[in-house]
Amino acid sequence: MNPTIAMITFRAMLGRRRALLLLVLPLVLLVLAVVLRSTGNNDLDVSADVLQKFGLATLLPLLALIAGTGVIGPEIDDGQIMYVLTKPIPRQVIVLTKLAVAIVLVTAFAVVPTLLAGLILTGTTAQMAPAFTIGVLVGGVTYSAVFVALAVMSRNAVTIGLLYALVWESLLGNFAPGAKSASIQQWALSVADALTSASPVKASVDLPVAVLLLIAVTLAGTLLSAYRLRSLAVASAD
Repeated sequence: MNPTIAMITFRAMLGRRRALLLLVLPLVLLVLAVVLRSTGNNDLDVSADVLQKFGLATLLPLLALIAGTGVIGPEIDDGQIMYVLTKPIPRQVIVLTKLAVAIVLVTAFAVVPTLLAGLILTGTTAQMAPAFTIGVLVGGVTYSAVFVALAVMSRNAVTIGLLYALVWESLLGNFAPGAKSASIQQWALSVADALTSASPVKASVDLPVAVLLLIAVTLAGTLLSAYRLRSLAVASAD
């Protein structure tokens, strides 16, 4: 990692208006958890539904999209990335630093709120809170790698990311079994499913396959980002 790039990226991300979105979404989850707990509507079925459909399926991909595209996309759009590319810094270091910042942001604004919401809803019952926390964490790493790669490859990364997260995973995933199998959400849910005994938590992808796909997609996204950055440098030089 490069500390200077990381510091500049953190400052840019937390100083923009998009930082409000990083705060609003987890606050909604926490408020919902408190309301359900205070009204006694926090049985395992309801709690699992909230943590899966709001935490894992909505909060996580949206925050990862904001973080993953935000750490590098604006710099590419306004040309500032070329200043970094002219420095003697390996492209993989730039990518890994940007990805690390995105993962830290996702951890702070998605993983931690999911843990808190789970503890508010169910405490340590069936280990559901830590299970979803780990599921959101591993899913967040993969989402971040994918969205960083999208930001490097396309100026329409946010639109493409929304289509994937909301249409492919959320809409088609409810009707097409094939879409579920090719879903980061389902791979992360498989990890959560393996860590909790709560019967409402059920994944459609086997754990070994899910772990393999999470690792493969994360590596592919990272390598693709580094390769594309090299192409940007060449294009600039030409």
